[in-house]
Amino acid sequence: MEATGETVGADEVAPGDRPDEGTRPRTGRVVARVVAVLAVLLVLAAAWLAFRAWQAVSALQDARALLTGVELDASSVATASEDLTRLAESTSAAASAASDPVWRAAEVLPWAGDQLEAVRVVATSLDAVVADALPAVTDLRALLDGGLRGADGRFDIAALRTVTDRVETAAVTAADAHADVSALDPDALAGPLADPVRQVQVALARVDASLGPAGRVVGVLPAMLGGDGPRTYLVLALNTGELRAAGGIVGTVVAVHVDDGAVTIVDRRTTVDLPALAEPVLPLTDEELGTWGDSLGRFVQNAVLTPDFPRSAELVAARWARDVGGTVDGVVATDPVAVAGLVQATGPLPDPDGGTLDGAGLVDALLRDSYVRYPDAAGSDAYFGAVAATVVEAVGAGTGSPQALLVAGRQAVDERRVRVWSAYPAEQERLAATVAGGAFTSATFADQPGLFLDDATQGKLGAYLATGVTFRDARCTDPDPSVTAVLSLDFRPPAGVETWSRLVTGFPGRDVPLGTLLTGVSAWSAQDGAPLVVTRDGAPATGSVSSVAGRTVQRVGSVLTAGQAQEFAVVLPLQDGAVTLWTTPTLTSPGVAEFRCD
Repeated sequence: MEATGETVGADEVAPGDRPDEGTRPRTGRVVARVVAVLAVLLVLAAAWLAFRAWQAVSALQDARALLTGVELDASSVATASEDLTRLAESTSAAASAASDPVWRAAEVLPWAGDQLEAVRVVATSLDAVVADALPAVTDLRALLDGGLRGADGRFDIAALRTVTDRVETAAVTAADAHADVSALDPDALAGPLADPVRQVQVALARVDASLGPAGRVVGVLPAMLGGDGPRTYLVLALNTGELRAAGGIVGTVVAVHVDDGAVTIVDRRTTVDLPALAEPVLPLTDEELGTWGDSLGRFVQNAVLTPDFPRSAELVAARWARDVGGTVDGVVATDPVAVAGLVQATGPLPDPDGGTLDGAGLVDALLRDSYVRYPDAAGSDAYFGAVAATVVEAVGAGTGSPQALLVAGRQAVDERRVRVWSAYPAEQERLAATVAGGAFTSATFADQPGLFLDDATQGKLGAYLATGVTFRDARCTDPDPSVTAVLSLDFRPPAGVETWSRLVTGFPGRDVPLGTLLTGVSAWSAQDGAPLVVTRDGAPATGSVSSVAGRTVQRVGSVLTAGQAQEFAVVLPLQDGAVTLWTTPTLTSPGVAEFRCD
């Protein structure tokens, strides 16, 4: 057949070349069905996601309300386990909903995925904390309900180890959860979600702050209580009537033997028994000599001139080894206010002079009445030491409520009235990372300044000094944010105090009337920080300047006659809108003051 040269039109396709007449409609129906199915699946997924989100958010709202009221400390352990049980139910429900596969897949969506991720992180973090905290609190409650001590008063080391493991696990979990939730940016979240996330961030920060130090300390308790062999500790009874940076001069040293949970007193020495040395008991650094002279190492009373307790403990331990002998495994220091709290927990104890001593009357008995009855150092020191030994013996024997004792101890630590040092490096490393270790000059507390008091009268007039620290003139939004800390001193001794013995009035110096209180005020900068500028009653105050462990120390004086008051002010830089100021614990104020802009 010859070609004709004609073109075949589109409607002239040969019958064998034309598509099946039914193909196009059938394909369209298939596509429509697929689209419909996908639409239904998307709707179902969205509905399921919405349902799971509602479950998670509802559970988190319940958890947030419960978490606000839960305190993971000894003062509330009786009710904490009940609260945590209900909290566990809420956090488990929220975590289950937020871990749904559909939920995780939806986290890739723009904006909405950020909201979903935030809910999941909060839910799973809270659930993890509660899951680990609940058994720790349950075990602690069992201990406080009678499991901490045996019938003979001995600490139950095995039971303590169980709680130790639980608390350490809970502390690690709390730290991880706090870090995960802190990484969320509430400002990038929807309004209804932003505030709850902020509240959970604050709540987990509180839980971490509570469990973190506990996790570090409890790990050393079984060994420190003689679980791995006998230990000997020195307990320093500080006398707040004559102030030193750590709270007061060392008044009495009590030696305690601990073996497999059993605590016994084996020796006791007063400052009369440990007189001044011709040379420091340990070599002192040039910085120490420039700040305190050699009295830091020559007088056991003055070992607490430094606010760094590990150094104080080393000096006292060396002095004990030199004069008494034997190995010192650790040192504990406490003041009369802390001791009064312990006596409140043990119940009234025998007074060495007859009758009984209770928590309310202990401070007066130790720091005021005793110096009227015993105007000589030997008599007053003997009474002070006898009371200290009585309290140590009662606490060691398990007298009183375990929970009340734990609450009193916790408060004393929080107020910086108890310091602990271990001669074992691994234990000391843990202790030094907590406020109980009192390692002021260590890197852990490098950004925290100090404002300390030291008596310069060499008497016991500090028993009539009221102190307090307040904050004013906060400049939170300045380029260099700061706040002014104000230390107030108010001296109110009894009438006629100038006629009392020199043991009380001290030796204020020539041309200074007896009954006058002389006090050194030391302002310590943060490590490598700018020196603190001190004002006294609004006017610039000058004095000596030295340096210790990278901190600038400015020391100025206070002179108060009966009825007088003074204010010392320092401007403190703020770090992230906050500052923690170490101070001297006195009869009227704790050894720490904290400020936060919000």
